[in-house]
Amino acid sequence: MSGLATFSSFIGWVYFAAWSISFYPQVLLNYRRKRVDGFSIDFATLNVLGFLSLSIYSVGFFASERVKRQYRERHGGKDNTVQPNDVAFAVHALLLSSISLGQTFCYPRASGQHLSQWNRYVLTGVGIVLAVIAASTAFGDTQVIDLLYALSYFKLYITVSKYVPQMYLNYARKSTVGWSIVNILLDFTGGLLSLIQLLLDSSLSKDWSGITGNPIKFGLSVVSLFFDIIFILQHYVFYRHARGGGDAPHKAVNERRRLLGGEEEGEGSGEGRGEGGEV
Repeated sequence: MSGLATFSSFIGWVYFAAWSISFYPQVLLNYRRKRVDGFSIDFATLNVLGFLSLSIYSVGFFASERVKRQYRERHGGKDNTVQPNDVAFAVHALLLSSISLGQTFCYPRASGQHLSQWNRYVLTGVGIVLAVIAASTAFGDTQVIDLLYALSYFKLYITVSKYVPQMYLNYARKSTVGWSIVNILLDFTGGLLSLIQLLLDSSLSKDWSGITGNPIKFGLSVVSLFFDIIFILQHYVFYRHARGGGDAPHKAVNERRRLLGGEEEGEGSGEGRGEGGEV
């Protein structure tokens, strides 16, 4: 293995670590707060479906000889650029995102916090399309690789659609409380390194079609970097003054209770400290 190939492998496992670790802060934050207000249900739901699609895609491209053969037939005998760390990341992400989604059923939600009607319609439509492609594949009219590509495009759509609701939720609340910025910083690191590895692998194989042949890896990296920059700006620039130990509505309730004085003041102060400890 050449020096660049070794470096590419190293970059790949570092991106795996950064992207994988990025899932834990939100899980721990939800557990610590014992509530999920501030955490988009669209984000949690789409994450699971997206990483299920990515896991099937990655395992198929990495382990299926049939898919490998179909890829070589389309790319002049070149191998695809899916690496072991890609498979490990997808499967691990599916596990952690499933835990996050499970927390939205275990912990209290904010009023009206549910999967949006738009995504209900879209997921139903996508499910029908994928079922048709799967049936066509089963009858031999469509190659397996095309089904995997369809899953990858679905994952790419999900990546965009899961970030938009969270971005809007932060904007509507004028706060990022309940949304882990550590997750975003790690996500940014993973996205950047994933893109670097893809470019290195394509360069080493002298086949730049390796980028278009693995559209999901390229697309995920670029889209993640774009939205991560927006989230970072929301947290550190736009809504930096909203961070302070709790959500604005809870602070307003505590302030009102303190103004009432007497016994309610003591109760409000105690609750205020509790809320501060949770967030």
